[in-house]
Amino acid sequence: MPWVTPYAPTRAELDACITCGLCLPVCPTFRLTGDETASPRGRLAAMAAVGEGLEPVDETFEEIMGFCLQCRACEVVCPSMVPFGRAMEGARAEIAAQRPRAARTVREFAVGKVLGSRASLKAVTAGAAVAQRIRIDGILPGPLRRMKGLRALPLRPSSIVGEVRRPDGPPIGRAAVLAGCVMDQWFAPVHEATLELLRRGGYLVEVPEQQACCGALAAHDGAADAARDMAVRNLAAFGGYDVVVADAAGCAAHLKDLGHWVDGGEELGGRVKDVTEIVAGLIDAGRLPELAGDLGEVAVQDPCHLRHAQRIMREPRRILEAAGYRPVEIDPVGMCCGAAGIYMVLHPETSNVLGLQKADQVRAAGPSLVASANPGCEMQLRSHLGGDFRIAHPVELYWEALRTDGS
Repeated sequence: MPWVTPYAPTRAELDACITCGLCLPVCPTFRLTGDETASPRGRLAAMAAVGEGLEPVDETFEEIMGFCLQCRACEVVCPSMVPFGRAMEGARAEIAAQRPRAARTVREFAVGKVLGSRASLKAVTAGAAVAQRIRIDGILPGPLRRMKGLRALPLRPSSIVGEVRRPDGPPIGRAAVLAGCVMDQWFAPVHEATLELLRRGGYLVEVPEQQACCGALAAHDGAADAARDMAVRNLAAFGGYDVVVADAAGCAAHLKDLGHWVDGGEELGGRVKDVTEIVAGLIDAGRLPELAGDLGEVAVQDPCHLRHAQRIMREPRRILEAAGYRPVEIDPVGMCCGAAGIYMVLHPETSNVLGLQKADQVRAAGPSLVASANPGCEMQLRSHLGGDFRIAHPVELYWEALRTDGS
């Protein structure tokens, strides 16, 4: 059966690959297996074979596509600029569309309905909080069984949706903040740092009530219709703002690419900023202070959707330096930590191997403090490094330093 959805990889996208192999050394799954089908080049060849009707969308094709972390490291080195991330989302949308209805309904409910519902997430969060307190490991999947992978969760989770923060003087613009799904429930300190730093930097900050989850996890899992529905909601919610800020790297990367999902999404994507971009810009402009203290070393872990998808590397380091830290590099090529959204649940063995590798890099670097700008990466690092290490978002560390300094 050929492609059946409008999200499928296009012939132009697939033909752009010149099979040069430059992607092979930077692909985590190829490095682990040495298998061509576990490489970007091999996956694109499999997509082309299905698109031409030479191969079906079957279990083998699903295994080849599903084993990809979607880290997008291949895009950085590709001389033909193949949009691999978009092609992979399209291929997974095809797989989802051609699954048996029962299996499709369960997966789409998890990534489309549960993550898209604040009420559902509050219930999940409260349940996980109880599990943390009474140490019932077995009710959570994969690395979430190791409670060190989660921050201490509130029994009565709250949301920042609907909040408004006003600057002390005339605003320099209106900023909308994406509340997100797990960020809103599990990473409240990062949200608080984001809201306050934007406010102190001069923005009128709002968290629109009608917004939805960014849709990244749905898109990555092939739940294309759910991802598009979320894109439509966010297009309406974030209209009229000067800037739309996301404080999770994966969310920012997805919102910047909304032009693929909904008409008008490209214009919205052009107004989206990762929080590290905007806070570093406020520091550079003198609207946020550069602190003079020496807080020691911090290891910097680059989330894939910050480094590879958004090509952002300077800004997190700039923020940490402004806080008074000395950034320490752990990985010159930025290999994936293995979290990759729900990959850690669907492919726990591979995720665990990559997580252990990343943890070893952190230990070799020396500092017990690690900066990471994405929730999945933070959970992965926490679960593999243990309680002797602290993992926090760069803006969270800067906000803490700013309050301690009294500036």
